[in-house]
Amino acid sequence: MRQEVLSAPAAQNVCPKHRDRRWEMMMRLFRCAVCDQLLYFENRRCEKCGHELGYIPEANEITPLEADGDAYRSVGHLEARFKFCANAAHDACNWLLPADQEEEYCLACRHNRTVPDLTVPENLRKWRKMEVAKHRLVYSLLRLNLPLENNQDREGGLCFDFLADTPDDQTPNVMTGHDEGLITIALVEADDAEREQRKNVLGELYRTVLGHFRHEVGHYYWNRLVRDAGRLNAFRAVFGDETADYGEALKAYYASTPPADWQMNFVSAYATAHPWEDFAETFKHYIHIVDTLASGPRQHR
Repeated sequence: MRQEVLSAPAAQNVCPKHRDRRWEMMMRLFRCAVCDQLLYFENRRCEKCGHELGYIPEANEITPLEADGDAYRSVGHLEARFKFCANAAHDACNWLLPADQEEEYCLACRHNRTVPDLTVPENLRKWRKMEVAKHRLVYSLLRLNLPLENNQDREGGLCFDFLADTPDDQTPNVMTGHDEGLITIALVEADDAEREQRKNVLGELYRTVLGHFRHEVGHYYWNRLVRDAGRLNAFRAVFGDETADYGEALKAYYASTPPADWQMNFVSAYATAHPWEDFAETFKHYIHIVDTLASGPRQHR
């Protein structure tokens, strides 16, 4: 039986106004190797000892850095030299990669296919917020050892288009969605007021920026782990027949109300729409639970 994670007693004690924000912020904490200051995943500088900070994905560490010419050395990895991802120049990434590597982008940012016009201040602000969520997503995928190729590694690999709506009334607004590895993210979802309005209109309890990433990447992993891996029969035994017309299923979902007892068999009301959405919603909530359990500071000995 799959239960809605936010129906847990602990979640019920959270004010509904702030419930989704609390769960959005769940993330493992780190400590500075120099001064033991508590660090957050996005920190670029330790406020206690003043060291510049960077994240080494291979070691899963936020490490203090010492400048070494045009590169950096980690306090904990003095034998290696690092450089920041190119997106650090936009204050949108704190991940590191080997200084001698030709690649300019980190393990998270090399999945970007399209970014908005960053000369527009509002686009830059929203994109930075999107990058926070995307980096947290990739962190989780790496920790779970899931296949993580981009388009350069494999046709149909995971990549992101961050798109802003155009002022042209003749052009349809950007819709967040997935298509064979390409995940389109509507930049407007980084606007808290707009996202809250959509959440209320659509009756979605858990509509957050990070939630969008987790859900859409669930569709990608359905392709990789179910369809391409020959596990359709096992999938259908749990989620149902995915060959049911997807477009008609969504029309029916939005034209009616979810079953009154959906909580008995689904993690969300939207999961009742179609087996593909059930899988994506379940995948999203699974990562959410894993990240929540892993939150908290690592103890250094």
